[in-house]
Amino acid sequence: MSRYNNTPIQKKDNVRIFSTTFYPQIPLQDSDKYVTVVMGTRVENLAFKFYGDISLWWIIARANGLTGTELQLDTTKTYRIPININSILEEFTKLNG
Repeated sequence: MSRYNNTPIQKKDNVRIFSTTFYPQIPLQDSDKYVTVVMGTRVENLAFKFYGDISLWWIIARANGLTGTELQLDTTKTYRIPININSILEEFTKLNG
């Protein structure tokens, strides 16, 4: 499964182009978990561990203010993992049709 499964694709002159994807805000919730990571851990790894789907990497990235340039997570930081993601996914669908 690709981390870009939720990214809309358009065709222009028979070339596939990824469309702009809009991401909702990720509110703090009492059910959020906080984790530290080992060296080499990536956001996709956490998405698979907590959601069973690496394409949901963006939820963890948004919740932690990650910009997409961080390939590996910092072992000295604690990361927030939203657990109740249904409302987040509903908002994502509304934003992206």
